[in-house]
Amino acid sequence: MTQPVANCPNCGAKIVFRWSSTVQTVCEFCKSILVRTDVDLKKVGQVADLPPDSSPIQINTEGKYGNKAFVVVGRILYEYDQGGWNEWHVMMNDGTSAWLADAQSEYALSLSSKAQNLPAPTQVHVGQQFTWNNQPYTVTVITPAHYRGVEGELPFQYWDKTNVTFVDLRTESTKFATLDYSDPEPALYLGEFVQFEDLKLKNLRSFEGW
Repeated sequence: MTQPVANCPNCGAKIVFRWSSTVQTVCEFCKSILVRTDVDLKKVGQVADLPPDSSPIQINTEGKYGNKAFVVVGRILYEYDQGGWNEWHVMMNDGTSAWLADAQSEYALSLSSKAQNLPAPTQVHVGQQFTWNNQPYTVTVITPAHYRGVEGELPFQYWDKTNVTFVDLRTESTKFATLDYSDPEPALYLGEFVQFEDLKLKNLRSFEGW
C-alpha cells in the first residue's frame, strides 16, 4: 500500500505517513507539530525536548496483540505526581487505531469505544461502578495529569493541552476502562492489561539497564 507523502512546511523535510488516517504528526527533523488537511500540512506548534524515557518502546516498534500485528506510530507523554507514562498510538494491520499505555512496567492496550451519557469528571468518584458492553467496571483511581509532549502520528489534533484528568476503571479480570477528559466531551477507551512478553515486541530501544 502506498504511504501518503508530504513536505514539512517549516523545514522542507519529507514527511511519510505510516497510517493513512493520520491527522497530526511531528517532523522528525525540526520538531514542528504538523496538522494534516488532505495533502496539505500546517505548522501549529513546536515540540519541546521530551524528558529522558526508560521505556524500551519507541516509534516503529512492532508487536502482536492476539492475532493482529501492529506498529507504533505515535506517542503522547503525560506527567503526574508519581512520575509519568506513555500512551503509544499503534496501528493494527487491519487499519484499526489503538493505544498501548506504558506506565511503570505495566502495559495495557485499548481502543476508543462509543458510549452515550458519559459522566462529567465531577460526577465520578472512586468505588463507583459503570457498565459498558455488559461488563461492570469499578472506578479505582482518578488521576490529574499534565500533558508533556507528543511525537509521531496521532489520529486527532493534540498539541496545546495543559492539565487533563483521567479516570481508570478495572474489572475482576484483566479488562479495564479509561474515561479521558482531555476535551470538553469525555471519551471512553476499553481494553485489557497485557504482559510485555505476550506482545512479542521487536525493534525496541536499547539502553543501559535494559
